[in-house]
Amino acid sequence: MATGIRLSQPRIDPIPPAEWSDDLARVRDAPGDPPNVIRTLANHPDLARRWMVFANHILGKSTLPVRDRELLMLRIGWLCGSGYEFGQHTLIARRAGITDEEIRRVTAGPEAEGWSTWDRTLLRVADELKDDGIVSDATWAALDERYDKRQKMDTVFTVGQYNMVSWALNSFGVQLDDGVPGFPE
Repeated sequence: MATGIRLSQPRIDPIPPAEWSDDLARVRDAPGDPPNVIRTLANHPDLARRWMVFANHILGKSTLPVRDRELLMLRIGWLCGSGYEFGQHTLIARRAGITDEEIRRVTAGPEAEGWSTWDRTLLRVADELKDDGIVSDATWAALDERYDKRQKMDTVFTVGQYNMVSWALNSFGVQLDDGVPGFPE
């Protein structure tokens, strides 16, 4: 299966939690095994600590419904060619009730058959931001039909955050964690 991981080896090696600085103690001491993205960012504790504040807002505290957020994240991960990002959010999307068929359909984009008008709008946001750096007037008007201004802001920042993270994952060569699927076949 093609995973979408562009580099076969990390350019920046992930650090085992036992070797992390005390700046990251809260993350290091949390239950569970930290994913490779966090292990890689542990190479730069100041950046990691500050980035996690923003990332935590986008992933867990934004005003967006989980389904909407995950469709945005999957689409920008696909557009950026980030198998790591797409794979991690495949798992989260499944927990949010997004089907495997919908996850595969994300790769075909907003014009694929089967999307609701709203889902098409969300996918179009990611496409427009990636392609042109701005949400078109027509797509913005479609967002206006359901979202308030905070949700529209969170929409743009969600795509921007995961665009940036995808660049980092691809450039650093972050490898898939065990059990993470990468891109669909």
